[in-house]
Amino acid sequence: MSVTEPLFDGAALSADSPLPLYMQLARHLKRLISDGTLAVEDALPAERDLAEGFAVSRVTVRKAVQALVDEGLLHQRPRAGTFVAKAPHVEQPLSALTGFSEDMRSRGLEPSSRWLSRTVAPASPEEAMVLGLALGEKVSRLWRLRLADEAPMAIELSVVPARILPDPLLVTGSLYDVLRGLGYPPHRALQRLSAGLLNPDQAGILHVPEGTPALFIERRSFLENGRPLEFVRSQYRGDAYDFIVELNLNAPPNP
Repeated sequence: MSVTEPLFDGAALSADSPLPLYMQLARHLKRLISDGTLAVEDALPAERDLAEGFAVSRVTVRKAVQALVDEGLLHQRPRAGTFVAKAPHVEQPLSALTGFSEDMRSRGLEPSSRWLSRTVAPASPEEAMVLGLALGEKVSRLWRLRLADEAPMAIELSVVPARILPDPLLVTGSLYDVLRGLGYPPHRALQRLSAGLLNPDQAGILHVPEGTPALFIERRSFLENGRPLEFVRSQYRGDAYDFIVELNLNAPPNP
């Protein structure tokens, strides 16, 4: 299948940007692959058509395409053309407690968020039980879309006792950085993963088709003294995220 629209976005490249034009073009194509506009096995227009559509040289197009071929996002077939290979993929080890922002930066990706809501409200019965709160005690709820290099990766709802995080507007980037600054550093966590399918609302937020496989994650984080700190429910794109666990054999008993 060949894709031409909305490939040619006039605002995608700017002569005022410090990035070279080929890097801007590569970033634009990568974004279209990430959000599903360019699907796996979609064919890119010919080099000449891309150059004319973006008003750049064919050398610029060639360098942008080669950069994405080197990343494994595009592949070329002799006498057939250039095709989308896959979306950006992230692997996260489960051996360390890190926040989304820290994890993305460690992989050379730029984390960002789009806020869906930030509120303070009485805890639900489930939240009160998990966080060890009295019924009616308030919590800060942070619901956001998490992105890596502007690609939607996960929907995340974090719930923190309001006595620890009284104002959710304090969080503009990493929640864990804010909690550390307030004197409540996360120490350990229990995390449960399960497989599922995205419902229409979740799929719409993540820009993928309804029913796309996803990783559903529930995490409870604790302070060093064992007090509950955070309750999180997330939905991660199954096509873009893997969780890796390292297993070690127990040492054999002494004879």
